[in-house]
Amino acid sequence: MLTITRELHDAILAHARRDHPDEACGIIAGPAGSDRPERFVPMLNAARSPTFYEFDSGDLLRLYRDLDDRDEEPVVIYHSHTATEAYPSRTDISYAGEPGAHYVLVSTAECGNDEGPFSFRSFRIVDGEVTEEEVRIVDTYGD
Repeated sequence: MLTITRELHDAILAHARRDHPDEACGIIAGPAGSDRPERFVPMLNAARSPTFYEFDSGDLLRLYRDLDDRDEEPVVIYHSHTATEAYPSRTDISYAGEPGAHYVLVSTAECGNDEGPFSFRSFRIVDGEVTEEEVRIVDTYGD
């Protein structure tokens, strides 16, 4: 199960709406080994495409150096689908290289840039196997 704060959930959704009709992408970092998403890191979709996303290689290198410096890891890797459902495509599955991460997909197919219906789903993707998981939205993390 993915437990995420309302603030982070809303930040992902806002990014997806803002970048529509192109796919939005980014990560939420958390302390290494914690499975706790804490730091929102929106990324630029270097493909600038409504059907595909990719992180810029230089941005990705800087991101991983920053994660290492902070003793963090990508807890959530997110992107949006602008014309299809929030489910990993074959391409998404083939590029999923973080077996410990939650892969969040947001569909803005119905709402576009505006308020309105959207879909927010989370998956685990390990060795090409996709498993949907429950998303629990909380105000704060209870310690």
